This record gives sequence, structure tokens and C-alpha cells, in this order.
Amino acid sequence: MNEVTAPVGMTYGQQLMQEGLQLLEDGKRAEAAQVLTRARSERDTLLQAHEVIEANDLVGSFRNIMGLDCTISSKDDIFGFFAGHASSTNPLRDYLADGWRTLSELMLLLEAVDQPLLRMGHVLEFASGHGRFTRHLVKALGAERVTVSDVVPDAVEFAQRTFGVQGFRSASVPEALQCPRQYSLVFVLSLFSHLPRSTWSRWLKVLFDAVEPGGLLVFTTHGVKAADFDHVQLDEDGYFFAPSSESTAIDGQEYGTTFTTESFVLARIAETVGADALVHKSTVHFWNHQDAYVLRKPRG
Repeated sequence: MNEVTAPVGMTYGQQLMQEGLQLLEDGKRAEAAQVLTRARSERDTLLQAHEVIEANDLVGSFRNIMGLDCTISSKDDIFGFFAGHASSTNPLRDYLADGWRTLSELMLLLEAVDQPLLRMGHVLEFASGHGRFTRHLVKALGAERVTVSDVVPDAVEFAQRTFGVQGFRSASVPEALQCPRQYSLVFVLSLFSHLPRSTWSRWLKVLFDAVEPGGLLVFTTHGVKAADFDHVQLDEDGYFFAPSSESTAIDGQEYGTTFTTESFVLARIAETVGADALVHKSTVHFWNHQDAYVLRKPRG
């Protein structure tokens, strides 16, 4: 294999990328796959190499392993979290596996209330980000049954373009949200674990309104286990908020980091949509870290 001479100042990963792209251009797919896989192991070229491998369906692509679209946006803050975390030795694998794990945990949760995911009509994934979970939901349901919404416009556009789902932009003010329809399931993963007190209950009401009669709202929170892990002191109501998060696209005062006790959440449910709406709760259900709550809207 002929090595491409790289200009002075290029990193090892960049040299591998240049060599791999040249091999691909020359039609040497097997050799390109080997070199680009090495480039994918370098932090500075990880996502670039991944994109080329996936786009060209080369040996070693995650698409071939998982049977779904594994394209990852360079603006994905959640992937950035994995890539920058010292404990993640394989950010691509960890990121993609995390979405698959979320799907499994959601399916178990819905089985507990006898409304299986695969029998749902149309599903809204709210605060969907750049598709960590969306890609897996699409594999389970098909793109035609999935709608995504996020306050970051690029996130919605990426999901629509990449996964073929429907999508609409969220809003900073809960009451400004304009849902095009109601849904059998509204799934809100790790939004209430980031909301300030001023919008917590308001978002609960607005998202419950987006559920069709007989449908479900599923949302998660940072509960007591998460608070203890992060050494957070909750106030007398069982609440804590800090104006910072992994997101680089949303202001910390709007989307920070929130911890709540079960009693705080139950009180907000009771005063906002009525205590009878709660049909199931499961502590540390998602990622062995976040608590889950399932609300059902009455049929009439």
C-alpha cells in the first residue's frame, strides 16, 4: 500500500484521512476501509472518518452491524459528550448502543402499562436532539409513524433529512409550541431533567395536551439516585437547578441541569393534569440513572 505524503503539520489522523480518501478515489475500497478505520480511532478525525465509512458502506461500517442509518451530525452535543468523556474508549459504539438501550428500556416501560410500542399509532419524540434515539425508533416503527421536535432548528432538519421522519421546531416558551396534531405517544427523554422551575409544570401541561385521548406521555427526570451521585442538595420542595448542561446550543437559564424528588414530580402532576393521569412510575429506569413516569390521557 502506497503511503500518501502529508504536508508538515498534519496530525496522524489527518494523514490517514488523506490516504484513505485517495485510496477510495482510486477504487481500492478494501484498502481504504482499513486506513479509514484507523483514522476513526483518532479523536480528531473520528467523526470525519466515520462519515466516509458510513456514506460509502465500507467494511467496518456500523450500518452493516446495526441495520440502520448511523450517520451522526457534527453538531450533535450528545455525541460530543461521549467523545469528550474520559470513560468512553469507543464513543461511536457507546453513542449508538446508548440509543438502542433507550429503545429497549422504553419498550419495557410500555409493556408494563399494556400499550406496546409496536402497536402505537404516531409517536412524537420531543426534545429529540440530533437523533441518538430517533434512528432506533425509526427502525422499530418506520419513519412514517415518527415525528420529532427540538428547539434547535438544525436538529430537526438533520433528523428529517437523514431518517425521513416528520418534524417541527419546538419553542423556548411552552405556550408557543404549535403541534400539528395529537399523538398516541409523546416521549420526552431527559427534558424535565434540564428545566428551570418557571417552565417545569408549564411544559408538562403543554406536552400532555399533545397526547391523543387514550394515549401516553412518557417523561424522565433526574431523581434521588442521580442527585446523590452528583452530591446535589435538594431544596425543601425536592428540587434543584443549575444553569449549565452538555448543550452548547441552548441558554443555560432555559436548559440547565435539574434534579427532583418523586414527591416533587407527583405534586406537579397532580396540580397540572391530575393525579389520576399517572398510571406507572419506575425509578432509575433509563440508563440506570433517570426515573420514568407514564401518564395516560382519558378517552373521554
